[in-house]
Amino acid sequence: MNRRPVLLTALTLTATLALAACGSEDTDVPTKGSDKATGPTVPTPTTSAPASDPRPAIELPGDLSYTFDWPKTGDREKDAVLADSEQSIKAVDQAIVNQNALDKAYLHYYEGEAAAETQTFVQNYVDHKAGITGSYRFYAPEVSVEKDGTASLSYCEDQGRAYVKYLETGEIKKTEVTAKSYVIYHTSLKRDEDRGVWVIQKIVSQSGSEKCRP
Repeated sequence: MNRRPVLLTALTLTATLALAACGSEDTDVPTKGSDKATGPTVPTPTTSAPASDPRPAIELPGDLSYTFDWPKTGDREKDAVLADSEQSIKAVDQAIVNQNALDKAYLHYYEGEAAAETQTFVQNYVDHKAGITGSYRFYAPEVSVEKDGTASLSYCEDQGRAYVKYLETGEIKKTEVTAKSYVIYHTSLKRDEDRGVWVIQKIVSQSGSEKCRP
């Protein structure tokens, strides 16, 4: 289960960019870019949920940007999977920004194995006093929804402009763009009928995916 497979590869940290290392190859500090933050950044809301929506609001700093190149499919359930998956990605990053491996926002979207791996992934950043900065692009989604309330989603991530930042020194260590900057994710989800949310139960990632390279 790797959501951010390769960035924290800077300095002596060799993060394997895998969100909590779910099925990923990297293991040390989360490899999300390789930079250090220049001190705390004032968060600016990137997403806010209406009062009637049970989904948690996500607030991320202005030095993080996201591009989701996955247009709506026209299918209600598939589009719901894509929307909740987008929020789940940002929720994990909020946990890193907040330096909280048990941040409630991501726990809203992850359970079981995926939640445990995500906690470990975020804790790596916390232990190394590292954050993230830069821009992320997600593209080439493939989603399917089954009649039993489960779904699968695979998608690519371009981490070429995403970096790790070290909070104590403010250092941002940029890494060279290589084949490993392109990561493919495979997630298994289940609809929580009580909350109306698509929850991630398992996530596996692979860096250097030929399918995701430009």
